[in-house]
Amino acid sequence: MQVSILTIGDEILIGQVIDTNSAWMGQQLNRIGMQVGRVISVGDTLDAIHRGLEMALEGAGAVLITGGLGPTKDDITKKALADFFGVELVFHEPTFQRIGLILEKFNRPVTEAHRLQAFLPANAQVLPNKMGTAPGMWMEWGTQTLISMPGVPFEMKYLMEYEVLPKLQAKYPGTPIGHRTLLTVGEGESTIAARLSTWEDELPDGLKLAYLPSLGQVRLRLTGIGPNAEALNALLDQKVRELASFVTDCLYGTESDQLETAIGRMLKARNLHLATAESCTGGYISHLITSISGSSAYFTGGVIAYSNQIKTEQLGVQEETLNQFGAVSEQTVREMVSGILARFPAHIALAISGIAGPDGGTPQKPVGTIWIAVGDKHRIQAEQLHAGKDRIKNIQFSSVMALNKLRKFILEYYPLPGSELEVG
Repeated sequence: MQVSILTIGDEILIGQVIDTNSAWMGQQLNRIGMQVGRVISVGDTLDAIHRGLEMALEGAGAVLITGGLGPTKDDITKKALADFFGVELVFHEPTFQRIGLILEKFNRPVTEAHRLQAFLPANAQVLPNKMGTAPGMWMEWGTQTLISMPGVPFEMKYLMEYEVLPKLQAKYPGTPIGHRTLLTVGEGESTIAARLSTWEDELPDGLKLAYLPSLGQVRLRLTGIGPNAEALNALLDQKVRELASFVTDCLYGTESDQLETAIGRMLKARNLHLATAESCTGGYISHLITSISGSSAYFTGGVIAYSNQIKTEQLGVQEETLNQFGAVSEQTVREMVSGILARFPAHIALAISGIAGPDGGTPQKPVGTIWIAVGDKHRIQAEQLHAGKDRIKNIQFSSVMALNKLRKFILEYYPLPGSELEVG
């Protein structure tokens, strides 16, 4: 069944609040076999809400609405729904009593605004909200259902879990939907698509592959829809194994994995310790690594050598190297690797130096010129990146590429028996 999500609030449209509710709701609906056909955001006006309702109802069995149920004057969702259905707002005594009990617990008075909050469209079935004062509402429109919930995330999630999802499942038994996700790094979307072209063309009916690119990474999501959940899952498992065989060299994880998590697993499995020497990324790589719980088992520390003085004093980079080749050079990042390994108790080191921008570039070394090196006490590998002109994107992209180079270095020089493909 198709479901529409309608979010109400000027704060979403002006970017003051990010709409995380819709993403979470979509995940939960998909889990019970319902597909979100569209997500619509509208402002806090009666006309905008009416037009949003009309669009949301097109082709949808149910519409889930969030926002505009608070006690202030800009919360007009109930008024808009009553007008849309052609019904009156009626006082709901049980809701008012429940609001009073909640406020009493916090030693707060009941105001006229709270009394107004107990007025609901006459055709609304109340969905008790134990997390706040605004109730959820379930309304029928012919064969379609409209469900209104508060925009406060923890209130919406409570209503979804205990009221909305069970009722939706009972009324609209869903068609089984399944997903399998593979995570790749280091190859572009078009390159991967070329590898998979023939295989993708031969996918059976009901299966679809989606490419979800980000900086330096591509998420491959295989989605299946079918009448039998067991058969669907078996088919998805078979096809995702086939899919993995095409992207083995750039595959690092599955589902909601993270590259830094995969790196941590690899280091921990080999009892290896890592140190970092960062210039242009300013500690961002170390931040990614240490954002994972338990990273102290494999990360010893790092140096943010932003200035040439720190490169020479803390990492032992030769002044002659800096003078002849510059801070952004293969020679410098190689010496940064050697220097951090000499000073830190680590088996492997990662170093990076570059021109993140938007200024600082030259004709010989434009903005986006970045050098990465990974090595141990026996060998060092270096690689040059050519990024863009956006400073933040350059930092994020080069950090991903640096972690990928580290991943490939570990696989090449520290293989584990039967672990060429380390995912999951």
